[in-house]
Amino acid sequence: MALKYSRQREAIKEFLMATKEHPTADTVYMTVRKEFPNISLGTVYRNLSLLADIGEITRLRLGDGTDHFDGCTAPHYHFICMNCGSVSDLETDSLDSINEIAGKKFDGLIDGHVTYFYGKCANCHKKS
Repeated sequence: MALKYSRQREAIKEFLMATKEHPTADTVYMTVRKEFPNISLGTVYRNLSLLADIGEITRLRLGDGTDHFDGCTAPHYHFICMNCGSVSDLETDSLDSINEIAGKKFDGLIDGHVTYFYGKCANCHKKS
């Protein structure tokens, strides 16, 4: 089934592709609302879920009870600051060997993994 084109959905996707931040739905809503003043928060949530479900964006579940979203769907890792809560991309070599390590004592087939790194971001580290 082909997905019907939506200007609002495209605006949401374009915003996520243009930012290095990993915004929440509320942040996406506040930004997209500038272009589409009548858009509802529910519409933003539905479109974010749809875009994540079809693989056009990535949904990050960081354990803080709030989903964050990333326009970059290429495999990469994230750093979460335990002080200010910021989320950033972590530039590092691939850790795909972790799949082999985890699979050594596992009877099934491991296709991938999700890894988050935690600590203090550069700004919080400088302040302490």
